[in-house]
Amino acid sequence: MIAVDYGTTPLPNLPGHVTICEVGPRDGLQNESTVVPVEIKAEFVARLVDAGHRVVETTSFVHPKWVPQLADAEELLSQVERVSGVRYPVLVPNEHGLERALARDVRDIAIFASATETFAQRNLNRSIEQSLEMFAPVIARARAAGIGVRGYLSMCFGDPWEGEVSRQQVVRIATQLLDAGCTELSLGDTIGVATPGQVDALLRDLFEVGVSADQIAVHFHDTYGQALTNTFVALQRGITTIDASAGGLGGCPYAGSATGNLATEDLVWHLHGLGIDTGIDLQKLVETSAWLVGYMGRTCLARTVAALT
Repeated sequence: MIAVDYGTTPLPNLPGHVTICEVGPRDGLQNESTVVPVEIKAEFVARLVDAGHRVVETTSFVHPKWVPQLADAEELLSQVERVSGVRYPVLVPNEHGLERALARDVRDIAIFASATETFAQRNLNRSIEQSLEMFAPVIARARAAGIGVRGYLSMCFGDPWEGEVSRQQVVRIATQLLDAGCTELSLGDTIGVATPGQVDALLRDLFEVGVSADQIAVHFHDTYGQALTNTFVALQRGITTIDASAGGLGGCPYAGSATGNLATEDLVWHLHGLGIDTGIDLQKLVETSAWLVGYMGRTCLARTVAALT
C-alpha cells in the first residue's frame, strides 16, 4: 500500500524539525540470534540513508564474544559508502574500540554508560565511577581528533534489578558525561518503563542544572506502549533528537525485559502528522523495514509498516 497523505495539524510549542538518530543497524540488530550477513547490513544502511536519514548508528566495536552479531564491524564499515552530510556513529566500549574506529576514519562515536550500579556491573563489568574513569580518555582522545561523542546513559527511568532510579543520580552522571566532553547525551529508557511524568521531571531537573535541550536526545523502548507518548513530552520540552529503530527492532542483551525500540516508522508518522519535518521518506523507510524483516523471517513490530504493506 502507498502511504496516503492525511494532512498535518500542528500543535503549539513544538519544534519545526526533528533529527531522528536511526539505531537499527547497531541497537536493532545486536540482540538478534541469527547473524545477518555483512552485505545485507551494508544495504540496510544504504537504504536508510536513501530514505532520508542523516544519522545512522552503523555498528559497534564491542568484543565479538559479547555481541557476535557485530563481529563484522570493520568489514561493514569498509562496505558502507559514506554519503556527504550523513553521520555514521559507531559505539566504542573503551580505548581499544576507539583505536579501531580511528583506523576506519570514523568521525562520530558513542559510549555506553549506566545510571545504575547493577547494570554497570552486568554491562561493563565495573562500577559507575570505574566506567566513567574508563570513558574519560576515550572522550578526550576523540574530541582532540575532532570526533563527535554521543554518551548513552541507560536505565534512566527504571532498572530490572534496582527498580525506580533516582533522578538525582541520573542528573549527576549525565552532567559528568557532558563535563567530560560528550557532545550529546542520549537518555535511555532501556526497559521501557518510563511514563510521561517521569520524562518531564527528569528533563526539568537537567535543565535546572544548566543542561540545554540541544545537548539531549531521548531513547525510548516500547515495552509498555509508552514510547510515543514519552516522545511527545520530550518534544514539548524542546528536545529535537529522537532515537528510533527501523521496524522496531532491538532490545538489550544484558536486560532481558528490554523489548524493541521505538519504531522509526511510527515515530515518523507521529511527527509528520504534527507538521514536524524529519527529512525522511516514509514509504521508502517502510519498504526498507519490510525488506529486512522479510529477509530475517520476522514479523515487523512497527504498526505503520503493517498498515502500509
